[in-house]
Formats: sequence, structure tokens, C-alpha cells
Amino acid sequence: MMNDMAKFFDAIQPDIQTFIARQKLFFVATAMAEGRVNLSPKGMDTLRLLDDHTVCFLNLTGSANETAAHLAEGGRITFMFCSFEEQPLIVRLYGQGRVIHPRDAEWTPLLAQFPDLPGKRQIIVATIDLVHTSCGYGVPFFTFQGERAQLLRWADKKGEEGIRTYWQEHNQTSIDGVPTRILADPAAR
Repeated sequence: MMNDMAKFFDAIQPDIQTFIARQKLFFVATAMAEGRVNLSPKGMDTLRLLDDHTVCFLNLTGSANETAAHLAEGGRITFMFCSFEEQPLIVRLYGQGRVIHPRDAEWTPLLAQFPDLPGKRQIIVATIDLVHTSCGYGVPFFTFQGERAQLLRWADKKGEEGIRTYWQEHNQTSIDGVPTRILADPAAR
């Protein structure tokens, strides 16, 4: 794989794709021109590499919806993957992201890429224009023990109507007050 020197690529190389596919955890960062930067950990088999320039992940319902608000306002997105169990390596993917909602035509074909998880909220699709690898020597060893089931049980218990109510009450704006468009009328787009 990669050596200890930082390298830059304009596409997701095959060995980097293999590395990413093995990771159980990834991080997503988004930011608008103004306001707070959001950084979220993700897991649960929710990431897919569509090609050497395109990544998507299934965004499950959570306490906030910062990623959607930020992408609607500017589109900047960064993914980070760290090796915790093997050869030290960090991979960052930089690009432009967009949000696919259940009301969008792309939803159904993209959703078929993922397991059927309760609480699915959006699919985030990112076009990657820069890949950066670095050594990861400062990342400690951790052993994967399994996925946490609490989020899925919570969403399953709420059911579809309960999730929609939760979106209405908690997911319509970012912490900076920017609309997430989660319940936007598709005709208004």
C-alpha cells in the first residue's frame, strides 16, 4: 500500500478503494462559508464507492442534520478514514457533495446499494476531486468489536411516522439556523 510520505491523487486509486472498503468507521466534515464546521463519525455499512471519483453514504436519522444544511449552502465535503488495526494510514477524500432525499428520482436506485436500515434520512453523494494519504503514525490501535445497535432500535421503535415527526421537530435547521430541506416540498425546488 502507501508508504509513509503524504501523497495526492486526483482519483481514488484501486489500493485506496480496497483500504476504504475494509474500514468500519469513517468521518465526514462539511462547512459553509460562515458558521460552524461539522464533523460526524459514521459506520454501520453505510458507505459506497460508486467509481474512482464518486462516494455516497446513507445518512441515518440523528440528533442533528448539519451535513444536509451545509451541502445545500456550499457543497464542500471531506471524508477521512483511519487505520486502527493494520498498517498505519489516513486517507482523506475532498470534494463537492449533494443531498438525495426520498422524494428525489435518484433515491431508489442509490438506496438499493445499502442494507435496509430503519431511520434512513438522506443519501449524500460526493464527487471527489482530491485524494490525500498520510502516514497515520499518531493513530492508536483499536479493535473493532461490533456495531452499536441503539440507533437502529430507536429508529425501528419510532417507525416511519415517528421518524418523520422527529425530522419535523429536530432536523429542519442546522445549529446555525440554516434550512436542511429535509421536508421541503419537491415542487418548490
